[in-house]
Amino acid sequence: MDQTRAIQQRFGPAAGAYAVSAVHRSGPDLEAMLAAGVRSGSERVLDVGCGAGHTALAFAAATSEVVALDLTEAMLDQTGALAQQRGLTNVSLQRGDAAALPFPSGRFDVVTSRLCAHHYAAPQQAVSEAARALAPGGLFLLSDTVAPEDPARDTFLNCFELLRDSSHVRDHRIREWLTMFRAAGLEPELLGEWKIHQEFLPWVERIGTPPDAVAGLRALFDHAPGEVRSAFGIRGQGDYAFDLDLALIAGRRPAA
Repeated sequence: MDQTRAIQQRFGPAAGAYAVSAVHRSGPDLEAMLAAGVRSGSERVLDVGCGAGHTALAFAAATSEVVALDLTEAMLDQTGALAQQRGLTNVSLQRGDAAALPFPSGRFDVVTSRLCAHHYAAPQQAVSEAARALAPGGLFLLSDTVAPEDPARDTFLNCFELLRDSSHVRDHRIREWLTMFRAAGLEPELLGEWKIHQEFLPWVERIGTPPDAVAGLRALFDHAPGEVRSAFGIRGQGDYAFDLDLALIAGRRPAA
């Protein structure tokens, strides 16, 4: 199964759950994205991998135009419904792939990607496409969960992310994202790092993790080495709570 179909099969049925997800609806990273991306209020914004639309709609309330792009029609439907509920008329919906944006070069002042880049099958291509879509001086804002530098902790994180959601590709390390930004011709800056608190049951229920995979996740958490449990703040037994690292990276396209 290709990555596009995998994402659509996983996230189509989950669209309603993501519309009400507290993790996606708000957070300090979203506040920081708005602070960095909104200057005049006249910005043209593209939100890549918009999901249920929380980031797109936050920018729509503060800018002149937002295009919300996603691979999954059910997610776009949620974005449209939420925009209508909030009376936001400056949001347009577009089905599309982050690695092949259906827009001319230089179309946007700001491109955003929030809590979805770990699904990119071709992350360097996606970053390069975001850079291409930016006008000179424009800003790419990427917020996502990130892997630790330690190889064992990196492996543990990406193992349990993939077991929970088969459309997961990789949580990259911050330095890997910085390298990709530079390769795309962007001038990168790390704007912030946070911890995302997760409760085990809502985390697996939101994406519809199958029961056998949930059992595997419990076993993985139960038998994690002490240093790994400490690194991810794993607490409880069975109904766990844990923390994921989140980073916001900005990449400026040089002015002409």
